[in-house]
Parts: sequence; structure tokens; C-alpha cells
Amino acid sequence: MHLLKIHGSGDARLDDYQRPEAGPNDVIVKMKNCGICGSDLTYIKIGGIPTPGTITALGHEGSGEIMEVGSAVDGINVGDRVIVNPMQTPSNIGSGGPEGAFTEELLVREARLGMSILPIPAGIPYEIAAMCEPLAVAMHGVNRAELKAGDKAVVFGCGPIGLGMVLWLVDRGIDVVALDLAAERRERALALGAQAALDPTQIDLRAELAKLHGEVPSYGRVGVGTDAFIDAAGAPNILSEVVAIAKYHSRMVITAAHMKPIEFPAGRMLTSEMTITTAMGYPTEMPDVIAAMPRLQDKIASMISHRLPLSQVLDGLKIAATPESCKVMINIDEE
Repeated sequence: MHLLKIHGSGDARLDDYQRPEAGPNDVIVKMKNCGICGSDLTYIKIGGIPTPGTITALGHEGSGEIMEVGSAVDGINVGDRVIVNPMQTPSNIGSGGPEGAFTEELLVREARLGMSILPIPAGIPYEIAAMCEPLAVAMHGVNRAELKAGDKAVVFGCGPIGLGMVLWLVDRGIDVVALDLAAERRERALALGAQAALDPTQIDLRAELAKLHGEVPSYGRVGVGTDAFIDAAGAPNILSEVVAIAKYHSRMVITAAHMKPIEFPAGRMLTSEMTITTAMGYPTEMPDVIAAMPRLQDKIASMISHRLPLSQVLDGLKIAATPESCKVMINIDEE
């Protein structure tokens, strides 16, 4: 077997791998699909986690079929089609522990149905099921925005997470303006139902949002009518730009990983009383994502831009780092 691992900064390898034996509380998943995540690319750039120089197994967006069940595991059977929730595994699969989902057979320690192991709905392909993890990240960011039908939102960044946010916002009846430098990603946002998709370097953002979302007076100044701004891009200028145009009691959610400190113009916020918060992971969202998959699977499938076998996962990492890509999906058991 094989397992994708980080061996240093910029050094990822598909290593030969001997899977550990399952214990009585564990299951083995025959992996079918695993998506490449932006955090995988970040871990590679850093050179391993939790600290640089740590050999790190990669892959946390996985789906597959149960092939072995420990004697003490309840409710999970051989042949079950499942999604793995890595945040509910003791080894935090693909994010610092010894296991990663870019492998043919994945050991899930201390497996629990409804927690680390979630059933795939009937008729949902494995590659759609593997989208559950990034879509749960996106849903959590949208949940943190606390919007309702008829509200207006802006999403900065149309990578896989940003596009997932567009999908959920549109699904909830919210008018969405999407921003991204790449034309291909803007086209995907429009296909998912965005009201507009714009290149932020080619527009006056305040003027465009005033046209699309209107304007609202606030303490002697006028803000745009946008109810929430979601940062899924991580550009250092986004926070100050939002604060400058935000209306009274609007909300900003930061989901992107900012690697350096950013300027925080707190004084300008006094007249808007806006809220700035953050979102990370998916504490409760995976079951809601799974429930929505049957009616949204066509839109979810449209977010997959590339499909490669495990033997070409290193090529997949390079593709995932390009702005033309969206979700790069690795088909584990197909060449």
C-alpha cells in the first residue's frame, strides 16, 4: 500500500506503507475518494505539522467502504459506505496524526457511528461524499454569518471553500456577490447561483456593492447594504476594506488562514458597530451537509475540477495550487 506524507518543506512523497492492524475499537476503511485541501498545501509549505520537520500523513476529505470492524465496535458493518469525520478521530486524521486518507486502506481508531464514521446516503457517489468535509467547513462559515433569507452577502475568494459558501448561501435564499481573481472560479460561482462574480482588482468594490446591495446611512456616513462579508481568501487588505464600507451592525466572518498579522482599523468601526468573528472546522455541520447531498449533488459535482488516481496525487497537489483549479479529487482505487 501507499500513504502520502510530508518529509520537509515542499517535500511530499507517496511512500510505501504497511497499514497497522485494527484493534477491537477500530475499523478499516477501503478508501474510494479523497479531496486535496488547501490546508494540505499549507502543511507541505510549512514542512509538516504540528511543527516543521515532522513527518506528516496527509488526507482528511475521505470516503470509502468499511472492510474490517473491530469486535467492540457497534452499529458499523463490513460493506457500509461511509464518510470519515477526521475531527472526531483521536489521531486527527490527515492533520498531524499517524494516519492520512490518501491511502488504499485507512485505519480509523476508536470508531464511532455518527461521530467519526457517517453513513453515505443511498445513491450518492463516493466522490460527492468526499466533498462533505470541505462543504461542512463552508457551512460552518455561513452559519457564523447568522444570515436569513433575503439578506445580502459577499464572499471573498472562490476556491473550494468559498464556492461551498456560495452554494449554501444561495440555497438559503441569500443574495451573494462573489469575488475572485480567476475567471474560471468566478464562472463557477455564477453557475452556483451567485448574483454577481467580480474581479476585485478591476472594480471599485464599494461602488459595485452600492449598486447591487444598496446603501444604508449610519451615524453620519453611508455604508453599503451588505449584511455579511465572509473572508475565504486571506488577502491582507480585506479586513480594512470591509470596515471602511460596512453598514450599521453588519457582520464579517474570517475563515481564511492569515499567516501574518493584519491591520485592524478599530476606530472606523465605532460608527458601524459591526461584528468581526471567525470560523474554523465544522463542530456540528457534517450531518446537515450529508442530509442536503441528495438534492444538491449536481451542484456539488460541478465543484470538482480534476480527477486523478492515487498514483498521480503529487501531480494533483500541483494542480490544486493553481488558480484555475477548484476541488482536485483523488480516486483511490482507480488508475
